[in-house]
Amino acid sequence: MDQVHGFLLEDLDIRGALVQLGPSWAAIAARRNYAAPVRDLLGELAAVTALIGSNLKTPGRLSFQVQGHGPVSMLVMDCNEQLHLRGMAKSELAADAEAHVGGVADLLGDGRLVLTLQPQSAQTPYQSVVPLLGNTLATIFEHYLAQSEQQPARLWLAATADTACGLFLQKLPGADLRDADGWNRIEQLAATVRPEELALPPEILLTRLFAEETVRLYPARQAAWHCPRDEEKVRNMLLSLGREEVESMLADAEAIAIEDEICGHEYRFGPEIVDELFPPSGRILH
Repeated sequence: MDQVHGFLLEDLDIRGALVQLGPSWAAIAARRNYAAPVRDLLGELAAVTALIGSNLKTPGRLSFQVQGHGPVSMLVMDCNEQLHLRGMAKSELAADAEAHVGGVADLLGDGRLVLTLQPQSAQTPYQSVVPLLGNTLATIFEHYLAQSEQQPARLWLAATADTACGLFLQKLPGADLRDADGWNRIEQLAATVRPEELALPPEILLTRLFAEETVRLYPARQAAWHCPRDEEKVRNMLLSLGREEVESMLADAEAIAIEDEICGHEYRFGPEIVDELFPPSGRILH
């Protein structure tokens, strides 16, 4: 697992991708005790992010934020061109909360989807903001993709504590000339997929769904969870605050505790950090 498999229905001009995340998604989910519906929603976002991130052509970082006014106030997932994923969620739901049968609308309420693309070669990021249209994360992204790429797209997503998977289809401009009923037929076939089937090996799943079609399966792209500790970055942040501010923070607590929300790391610094960052002045003896 932890791969994005691109494919093409050659006789129909319909492209697609199958995203299957295993250990990478499990590593993200295991770092926090999310309620099951929050965890699964974040997993679906991880699958979509890997899918769209697999199209990055140059070094950079792609980030999605789903912001709402419901029990789940934010979902964040991003990746770079190497499909190194990281993400987190903010939610008021208790860890033992049961699944919401009402769907995404009940979890997020009204809100928006924010895409940010930061190429390494550009100082200014590209950002797109769209409303949340749909009662599943799949339909929300279908609306976004149809609007941004001007081509019909379909998406099926499923996530558990161990896997996050997605099946994507997009109608290419010449599809109707190849087969006027092709897109409608492929949509109906793909809609029969069951959530647990999305984790099947791609050769098995695509053959099962599109048995009568010629499917070209491209080499897989690897994905991974990548969120290493970066103490130097945190120390530089404290340094930028100045000695007085750091001393004030320590006066209110025995130690400074800083949480990296997106990666789940905690950094703790005791009183010794003051002299480490701001060495006391004194005479230098030769």
